[in-house]
Amino acid sequence: MKKQLSNNEIKNLYKTICKYHRKYLNQYEVKLPRLTNARGNYTKDALVLVYLVQDYPNTRKVSKGELTQFIRQYYPEVNDVQQARHLGAQKGWFIAAGGRDNRDVILSRGEYKLITLKKPYPAFHGHRIEQTEDWEELKKRYGYRCATCGLIEGKPNIHWPNTITRLQKAHINPNLPLEAGNIIPQCQKCNRADRNNWVYDERGRVIKLSNPNIIKRSDKEIRLKVYKILYEEFKGVNPNE
Repeated sequence: MKKQLSNNEIKNLYKTICKYHRKYLNQYEVKLPRLTNARGNYTKDALVLVYLVQDYPNTRKVSKGELTQFIRQYYPEVNDVQQARHLGAQKGWFIAAGGRDNRDVILSRGEYKLITLKKPYPAFHGHRIEQTEDWEELKKRYGYRCATCGLIEGKPNIHWPNTITRLQKAHINPNLPLEAGNIIPQCQKCNRADRNNWVYDERGRVIKLSNPNIIKRSDKEIRLKVYKILYEEFKGVNPNE
């Protein structure tokens, strides 16, 4: 792998990326970065992809420090390159990152490796999940699994072996209507237990409270910490005034 690339090498590597994107990744809405911006400068995302794709399919592990040194040839002010991580989880490129319990490669924290240009990042769902109104299609995109616990529809629940997993339409945000863009599939156990208490992201992860009364279930120490946070935010103003 070269640590310095000529303009022709960058353009040829980018053409390779485009070719695979058209054939394998565009259908999954993996986001192809532009090679250059409006000023004609290479974009950071494209440079990171080009660097990682060298010698494809025999790509190698690359440290964040090495990527940063490469990007500084074009953006000298850069202190810490984050593009590789974002290109994977957020934009769909199958780039493994160290510290994520990867199944495909063993990486140390701060290392990256482009796994393939033929499949999207495993957890990437593009934008279509939020938009579809087709329940069967939505379940298919989640692999017929509960978005929160991962149980498979029709299979026994691992905690309640006598219960067969049934997927239900669950709110992402219980304060909004149950309609396209606000639905994830959850098994009946997750949906029933957490109903209306939490706001989820599209991967079924809790990201914030939906029901403020849930705080009453917390230990006194936690409630006191929450009280301090709110007291400082609202300057001790009586909430009933």
